[in-house]
Amino acid sequence: MPPACLLAIDQGTTSTRAVVYDSAGQPLGSAGREFPQHYPQPGWVEHDVEDIWRTVATVVPEALAAAKVTAKNLAAIGLTNQRETSLLWDRATGQPTGRALVWQDRRTTDFCRQRQGDEAWLRERTGLMLDPYFSATKVRWLLDQQPHLRGLADTGKLAFGTIDSFLIWRLTGGRVHATDVTNASRTLLLNLKTAAWDDELCRYFEIPRTLLPEVRPSAADYGLTQGLSFLPDGLPIRGVAGDQQAALFGQCCFQPGEAKCTYGTGAFFLLHIGDKPQLSRHKLVTTIAATTDAQPQYALEGSVFVAGAAVQWLRDGLKLFASAEESEALAEHSDLHQPILFVPGFVGLGAPHWVPEARGAILGLTRSTTAADLTRAALEGVAYQVVDLVNAANADAAQPLRALRVDGGMARNAWFLQAQADVLGIPVLQAAQSESTALGAALLAGLQVGLWKDQQTLRGLAREAGRFEPKLPAAERDARVQCWRRAVQAVIGFYTSND
Repeated sequence: MPPACLLAIDQGTTSTRAVVYDSAGQPLGSAGREFPQHYPQPGWVEHDVEDIWRTVATVVPEALAAAKVTAKNLAAIGLTNQRETSLLWDRATGQPTGRALVWQDRRTTDFCRQRQGDEAWLRERTGLMLDPYFSATKVRWLLDQQPHLRGLADTGKLAFGTIDSFLIWRLTGGRVHATDVTNASRTLLLNLKTAAWDDELCRYFEIPRTLLPEVRPSAADYGLTQGLSFLPDGLPIRGVAGDQQAALFGQCCFQPGEAKCTYGTGAFFLLHIGDKPQLSRHKLVTTIAATTDAQPQYALEGSVFVAGAAVQWLRDGLKLFASAEESEALAEHSDLHQPILFVPGFVGLGAPHWVPEARGAILGLTRSTTAADLTRAALEGVAYQVVDLVNAANADAAQPLRALRVDGGMARNAWFLQAQADVLGIPVLQAAQSESTALGAALLAGLQVGLWKDQQTLRGLAREAGRFEPKLPAAERDARVQCWRRAVQAVIGFYTSND
């Protein structure tokens, strides 16, 4: 009997998960581990990639044990990852030159502000905004801060990668330096139309082409495992996608007009727009969706930088509860007449505002404000940010969105999903599997090795866990959203004032 299981490695911003799936796309077992976050200065966020690698080596055998299978049962490996997070490593030793700069990192804000006049042509070329969020400014900063690294880069002794590239390198024993097209589309170095590295962009950011990995489709040959302590040699790696594009694929959003939002550390809304790139008129970005061949597929995307991270802050920073799951019960006991608004701009505001200088703010505090009220406001702050994204997409698209598919950790919170439906005014469809990122990576790998025939077959595997219909009257919904927008504008005004 041929192998019929798939291993998905889901390397996220705060934790790494491994999930084993069967041939029906159902999880057989999983394991996860958190790893440390490093904040050297306000607005700076770093990861030690050796910490990340150790979590991979830990969760993979734990997931196989939980699934009661061995590596012999695996047909292929799929990989999904936090995007934009950037690092350099030595090609000879495989050792990183330092910590990775995380997608949330804001240290290149001044560079981006000084180059705002160039944003129009950069956006036309890449589909992205000139923002610290994306990889190119991070790589340039690393090379500028350590001049000896630029010399090594120029002579081909260093490799650049987002986390997918680094893990592929390590998993294959240094034999493959590659990235998939979705991750490459987040760097500000990829030409949106050709789906290839762009020499003019490389010159603009002063990044040598010798640093860059080979760009491949999301479902493709990424080599074989080699020299690992936790997996045997020879297992094929056949699916790779950035976490949000993997979730779009995992939710079976293959056609124009289909959309999802994933609630992880941040919240990420993607709307599939087909095989023709379309630039947003309302400050969303155009990104490449997961691909099964050389033909690019595109999506409009809006990114909220803080979603689950706000709940994590309430848990770890303010100690309001011991586990994230407790936030649901707390929010249910909040006094709805407490006019609390929480703008969670801890690391700036993403789409559609793009204000990296912004920081978080809580408005409407009174002596009677409780932990429950703060928790409710934090959850609502995430929901309101997603409203901003959906409204921008509706303004760009030919037809307004009719329903939103959701997944991720916060999608297990029924109170939150009802609040999201109420302020959106459309149904919210809860995925049966909250880990759609890992599922998407597994589906890509399974397609590549022939475990499933085509995308239509995958649609037959899709399930919904719940459907949340909006209950809030339209007038009240509009009033709440307008109040939220005033709060956001107050934060933007405060942090961008010249006074």
